[in-house]
Amino acid sequence: MKTIRAILNGKKAGNPELRDAIMKMRDRGVDVQVRVTWESQDMPRLVKEAVTDGIERIVVAGGDGTVNEAASALIHIDHESRPELAIIPLGTANDFSTANHIPDSIADALTLAVEGQALSVDCVKANDRCFINVAAAGFGAEVTAETPVELKNFLGGGAYTLTGVVKALGFKPYDGSIIIEGGRYDGEMLLGAFCNSRLAGGGQQLAPHAMIDDGLMDLTLVRPFLPHELPKVIEEINNPSEKGEFVKHTRASWLEIDFPNPLPLNLDGEPYHSRKIRFEVQPKSLKLVLPKDCPCVTH
Repeated sequence: MKTIRAILNGKKAGNPELRDAIMKMRDRGVDVQVRVTWESQDMPRLVKEAVTDGIERIVVAGGDGTVNEAASALIHIDHESRPELAIIPLGTANDFSTANHIPDSIADALTLAVEGQALSVDCVKANDRCFINVAAAGFGAEVTAETPVELKNFLGGGAYTLTGVVKALGFKPYDGSIIIEGGRYDGEMLLGAFCNSRLAGGGQQLAPHAMIDDGLMDLTLVRPFLPHELPKVIEEINNPSEKGEFVKHTRASWLEIDFPNPLPLNLDGEPYHSRKIRFEVQPKSLKLVLPKDCPCVTH
């Protein structure tokens, strides 16, 4: 009998569709063992418990934050003992799952979780934390699935509303230094997006060509601009380049940011504040169950 360990976000554990899908999978002869998280430290404990029990595949049911918790817990497990990870998307945004074509249907996602192939993918360490999808800094850290659409549109290329929104909500640039492979950026930053995968903020495409198994992050930095410079900003958002005047795009396996004051940041949507952060790709550090049509892998 095939055995998998399902770890459910406590807020979603009572979902009747999820319960029905699990019961039907059990009827098919699959031993689906269920655990539930209620507090922030439950995920590391339950992942360690699964490893001790010899579980080879963990299925997490929740949103991007739950996936982040699972990835962060798994990365601290010895590589030889690290279980494979599968995802049932149950969050508000599910950006990582959407970008990687993991099914929206709970039943279909569970079938993939049980029957699908696991591929080696990257995650990114940020000091003592990690993320698997996107880290957003500065203005971008405020952009979540619940953010007003006028604000989110900036990250989707609809920057025509940005100047008014930034003024209305009082966003201010952050001054500091960013060091990357082969370069350095000093000065004010409005937004920084450090992408392992492609989507954030409730479906906004930050890095349309990012791959989750290439050992690189896609990096986008936006510096402050004046209202009359907005057309140029829009042009550069739609045509990213390393040499952009306002929007700079590049790829790197690591970077360091150093700011005089703590920089607001989110890692897969989870808040994080620090003055100095080192981001470093951990190549092929997780085995993730993905569909055959996943567009974000190179193989």
